[in-house]
Amino acid sequence: MSVRVRYAPSPTGSPHIGNIRDALFKHLLAKHHGGVHILRIEDTDRTRLVPGCEDEIVESLKWLNLEWQEGFGVGGPHEPYRQSERKEAGIYAELIDELLAKGGAYLAFDTPEELTEMREYQQINRQPTGYFGGVWRDATPEQVESAKAEGKAFVIRQRIPRNTTIVIEDVIRGRIEWDSDTIDDPVLIKADGMPTYHFAAMVDDHLMGITHIMRGEEWIASAPKHAVLFDAFGWERPLFVHCPVIKGKDGAKLSKRHGDTRVLDFRSAGYLPEALANFVALIGWSPGGDLELMSMDELAEHFDLGGLQPSPGVFDMDKLRWINGNALRGLTQEALFDRLRDYLNHPETEPYLKKQEGGEATWAMLETLRTAMIERPDYVRAVLPLEQERVTIWPDFGEACHFFLVDEVEFTDNGREKWFGEAHTSALFAALEADLSGKSTVDAAWCEAWVREYAGKNGFDKLGPVVHPLRVALTGKTKGPGLWELMSVLGPERMTARLRRAQQLQKG
Repeated sequence: MSVRVRYAPSPTGSPHIGNIRDALFKHLLAKHHGGVHILRIEDTDRTRLVPGCEDEIVESLKWLNLEWQEGFGVGGPHEPYRQSERKEAGIYAELIDELLAKGGAYLAFDTPEELTEMREYQQINRQPTGYFGGVWRDATPEQVESAKAEGKAFVIRQRIPRNTTIVIEDVIRGRIEWDSDTIDDPVLIKADGMPTYHFAAMVDDHLMGITHIMRGEEWIASAPKHAVLFDAFGWERPLFVHCPVIKGKDGAKLSKRHGDTRVLDFRSAGYLPEALANFVALIGWSPGGDLELMSMDELAEHFDLGGLQPSPGVFDMDKLRWINGNALRGLTQEALFDRLRDYLNHPETEPYLKKQEGGEATWAMLETLRTAMIERPDYVRAVLPLEQERVTIWPDFGEACHFFLVDEVEFTDNGREKWFGEAHTSALFAALEADLSGKSTVDAAWCEAWVREYAGKNGFDKLGPVVHPLRVALTGKTKGPGLWELMSVLGPERMTARLRRAQQLQKG
């Protein structure tokens, strides 16, 4: 089978994790089989359209490197790929006429008041809620013509077969059955002539040769309607693949408090697109074994529908940060610098971060880093790899690198009180300052040798009494990157200034 799948978002809101997982799974399936991934815009719900949403959909896909070979923005043999334009081209009108002629649909002239009364009656009498025919399903041609002649508004509804069993074979869940008498007749064409999802999406899936209808499991209830529609036209059904829902770690429906936000907010928050794609792919799908960290090519290589699970996928922010941290650590020195610079310069980064708790302070440190990247790029290129092992998202670099970039370090914990009061530290600071005199650079090997030699000469069995006070004096912290490396990057001039300040603080 030549795989053809479609990502068909509605431009009614910003893409979130569920939307983008849908696109990702389809991208991976198409890539795995050498098939075609299509982008189609389903904009038939005209009342809910959000200006600019189409652009955000495209931007989100491009940021995550989710390719599509045909469709909106790139063209193809089934143009147009925006459903409102397909409606204007008469594509749906021709096929709804065919369906009416086949008896698979009918005109219904119920008023809004009549529909409300019907639903209230069903609820009071504890009957299944929905439209199961009313007076119009079996109306005579004369009744229909009379209603039309009176100018009554109407919709076109699908005629669901009665007294039968509707069956689909779902790739994940296997055989699913419905009593057709429990399935209501959905609207296919609204009163304004615009097709609904139930009609337009299935028609387009057939015309575009879609082989797999992949979507969330919330659409299982609609599957019998769609299967019957394919059957009514005499079309071959695509494979149905209903993917598991996404929940938070607490088992509740995914919400903003779990981290579910617009996809592009993850960019502003400092996540790498490859890390987010890796993480999202693992929500409800498993490649088998212990494999978790994968590039897009590796995801496509391993992606198989058999790895999709019927149980809910879990959105775990801790796991996302872990994956992102690993992705950051895999960057080369040049890529690390370039991509961090691009992140800091992106117009959405600053306003997004400033809206977060503590965001003003976070951005102030990042602004210091951004300025240094402009004024002292070589120095920052040396600094960033030292903190690369200790960060998980881009904003972490602001605080992590801050002590490298300021004239006077801030003492952030009890290191100053603990170590500056030790009797030996004043002599230690003075000795290092003296041996740095006249030097323009020192490498990590020189720094390590100096510390080891000083410890030996002064009777310290362990390096801690030398390493810890030096780290606090030079960085203001008790923890951080390797001491030899950070000493080398700071260089003699910066180390001398900080050692002198440490001695003044001791005297004070």
